Amino acid sequence: MQRKIIHIIGTSTVGEPLIGLLCDYQKQLGIDEVTFSKNSLSKYDRSKVLDLVERGARLCVKDGLEKKFKKFGMDPDLESIEAINRAMVVIDCTPRGVGIENKNEFYLKLQNNVKGFLAQGSEEGFGKKYARGINDKALSPKDKFIQVVSCNTHNISSITNTIGISSDPENLIEGKYVCIRRANDISQLSNFIPSPQVNLHADDNYGSYHAADAASLFSTLGLDLNLFSSAMKVNSQYMHVLWFNLKVKEPTTLNEVKEKLFNSKFISLTNKDLTSSVFSFGRDHGHFGRIMNQSVVVEQTLHVRNDHEITGFCFTPQDGNSILSSISAAEWFLYPHSYEDKIQCLSRLFFNTI
Repeated sequence: MQRKIIHIIGTSTVGEPLIGLLCDYQKQLGIDEVTFSKNSLSKYDRSKVLDLVERGARLCVKDGLEKKFKKFGMDPDLESIEAINRAMVVIDCTPRGVGIENKNEFYLKLQNNVKGFLAQGSEEGFGKKYARGINDKALSPKDKFIQVVSCNTHNISSITNTIGISSDPENLIEGKYVCIRRANDISQLSNFIPSPQVNLHADDNYGSYHAADAASLFSTLGLDLNLFSSAMKVNSQYMHVLWFNLKVKEPTTLNEVKEKLFNSKFISLTNKDLTSSVFSFGRDHGHFGRIMNQSVVVEQTLHVRNDHEITGFCFTPQDGNSILSSISAAEWFLYPHSYEDKIQCLSRLFFNTI
């Protein structure tokens, strides 16, 4: 029987905490081994690589780089292609666009040996779009490649699903969103901006890619939703903010909206209105500082207009929702009939209230 090995490529804002979480919950998740590829050599990353190895993950590097890594005090166990080939699941956490390149160059050639491949964010064309708790029913034994949608797409989809269509898929008339994005993560050294920057609407129907990806995600369930999003960046490193406006057919009340959000196991409510305060809570109480919920809704910003229009603000946890979906999809590949039970070991990492 093939050993249940998960291999992660990349140690950035998603890769590093994902590797750490898989190691810390390895036994509960039924994983035999966690390996990861690190192909860029840097003294700057040495400390986190050593910590991940200390947690139990096995370091893998490109053929020919072994001596260079050893010179920096990092001792690789495997060569990268060998590590992919022996894994049951490969999770690609490389920067945007690299996942597609890796699929074309490596994954398609190795797909007979590997049960499933995952990519992060907007890797359009990589595979079926997926977000935990949104379209699990759409997963099929035929799926070999899965694209875990971006953190903001998770947020849009979760809010839309919970408030707009949970009781009736035909209830949503339209959903509009503004993604107010942080400039970069606190761990990143580049791409910070000096002032707020607005983005173009690249998609004629959906605006920014966030709504386009959300619509594509719901389409795996046979739904054709009317969604539109705009996006901008602000000079902050804390959390993304999402403004949403949902118009629904059935009349609703503010209390009904709050009840739906409170009863969702994927959404957290807060009365904190500063991203720094919510970020600080995640840093203090989350695993690797992450909040695993899909969305953190600021309760006092919720508003219902004319019984049919719901508006509010919510925060997007810093990649925590993408990490959750990555683990869920990986466990689905490993345990297709019992993955729901397996991932319940992570339930303590969710917060009903922040």
